[in-house]
Amino acid sequence: QVHLVESGGGLVQAGGSLRLSCAASGRSVSLYAVGWFRQPPGRQREFVASLGGNRVTKDSLMDRLSISRDVNKNTINLQIDNMKPEDTAVYYCAMRLSGAASIKSEDYNYWGQGTQVTVSS
Repeated sequence: QVHLVESGGGLVQAGGSLRLSCAASGRSVSLYAVGWFRQPPGRQREFVASLGGNRVTKDSLMDRLSISRDVNKNTINLQIDNMKPEDTAVYYCAMRLSGAASIKSEDYNYWGQGTQVTVSS
């Protein structure tokens, strides 16, 4: 069974940076793709970034975002710089049983519980 736990959320001021981590157990992040999604208040969940054998990033976040893998800790890390109030959302990580990154939430088999990120202006 796969278990995913997000950490690193909280309150951050606009212009600051945030680093989220997704700790996986049950499967190796070096073999399976892990994606990040977010759900802003009152809106649908949206894709942020995914890392597998390839890397895919939401176009509008490309210049502010980085996603990386820590094989020793079996985690996928997401950093967003120059945070904006519109980045406020619950951030989720998810793993799919494939090595290919995907932007589609329906491609993912396992989900974490999410972590709240709030950006104050």
